[in-house]
Amino acid sequence: QVQLVESGGGLVQAGGSLRLSCAASGRTLNSNYLGWFRQAPGKEREFVAAITWSGSFRSHADFVKGRFTISRDNAKTTVYLQMNSLKPEDTAVYYCAAGAGPLLSTAVAGYNYWGQGTQVTVSS
Repeated sequence: QVQLVESGGGLVQAGGSLRLSCAASGRTLNSNYLGWFRQAPGKEREFVAAITWSGSFRSHADFVKGRFTISRDNAKTTVYLQMNSLKPEDTAVYYCAAGAGPLLSTAVAGYNYWGQGTQVTVSS
């Protein structure tokens, strides 16, 4: 019902920057917010940031505050994750996800549509 396609991942040196994009299509009006999660090998999928389609509310995980910023375009079709001051521990597959709840969720269970993921690798 909702298709999410991530792009922008790649290899970057520590301290560098990367911008991830999430293009949404399908029945996106049924989704109230978009979030970014990441998962490293052997670790649980963790919340990174989320934004309502209206842009009125945003949330960022504590470990990325001051470094990562979530945003959306004016057409409300694409959500971005600007990642600055990248660290090796940021290395993971980053997923875009959509949720339909009335409030932003920071939990995996709060999202019902997921993209395929994009690999981000930060070298030291």
